[in-house]
Amino acid sequence: MDVVKTWDGKDVCRYKGFRCDPLLVEKERAVSAVMFNGFKFEGPELCLEGFMDELDDIAVFHANSNFFLGPIPKKINRQRFFYEMDLSNNKLPGGFPNNVLGASLLTFLDLRFNNYCGPIPKQLFNLDIISAIYINNNQFSSALPSNLGKTPARYLTFANNQFTGQIPRSIGDAKKTMEEIVFFNNKLDGYLPCEIGNLENAVLFDAGKNRLTGPIPLSFACLAKAELLYLADNQLYGPVPEEICKLPKLGNFTLRNNFFTKVGPMCKQLIKKKILDVSNNCIPGLPNQKCKEDCEEFACRPKYRGNDKSFTYIPCKNNYYLHSHVSKPNDNVNYVSPKRTYAALAPDPQ
Repeated sequence: MDVVKTWDGKDVCRYKGFRCDPLLVEKERAVSAVMFNGFKFEGPELCLEGFMDELDDIAVFHANSNFFLGPIPKKINRQRFFYEMDLSNNKLPGGFPNNVLGASLLTFLDLRFNNYCGPIPKQLFNLDIISAIYINNNQFSSALPSNLGKTPARYLTFANNQFTGQIPRSIGDAKKTMEEIVFFNNKLDGYLPCEIGNLENAVLFDAGKNRLTGPIPLSFACLAKAELLYLADNQLYGPVPEEICKLPKLGNFTLRNNFFTKVGPMCKQLIKKKILDVSNNCIPGLPNQKCKEDCEEFACRPKYRGNDKSFTYIPCKNNYYLHSHVSKPNDNVNYVSPKRTYAALAPDPQ
């Protein structure tokens, strides 16, 4: 490969894919970053152990789209400056690489597009300064840890795995930090927890293509910064809450292929603006709905509602838009800015 041809001489700092910086105390330079994204390195001896753990002063290790062999070295917990790891799209096998949890300064973890399987450890959400966790497109399974909301991460994607069980109610504990979270295409079930409405900085919430059921909690009306809400391909039902259709920045509200039965005037405005998609539901008078037989069959199924008060709880009753009966001309302009977590659903480097 042409990259390797640059690896000539004793000065590693001149090699393509390596970056060096002066040490804090010593005067000499040391390798601070490995930037191998897209190099497509492969071979039977391309191991992380014996390479990564020998770079004592490394801060960044980016190796998207290669064929590295695991495991992640244990010594990572002794690398004093290490804060970014990208091993996405390497087809790494086995369970979650627990050794990465020893990197106490980690702010960016990208393990997507590998073959990791099994449960993820609760310690992942105890990392003190983590900002982004991308573990989509693996084969992770079992329930999400109950302490998910303890993470300080702003960006999380769990998409395209095999996670089961309910979305943890602790998600509301991330009210000040969480901006984008993607649960798309798993096997999550149960109800949407009302605590999601506590995410006051959330711009994107995606739980599409799961097995979720029940009404949408009215607490979603507190997601004042939400631009994109994606809940398509579930078994949600009931009326679409008018309060959610008043959200001032909402540019994409997708409820396609559920069992909703009613929309009010505010939501109808969003349908006209092509912001709200309620196709393939059970709403009388709207086009492109499910057939009558399917809707009646679903309506006859027994449904456990649990604590009904949780569906009607609104933790932000003083928000100005909740008391508005008309949309302002500049509201809901059908624009959604690019999202980091959605970009992570492609195997390219972040």
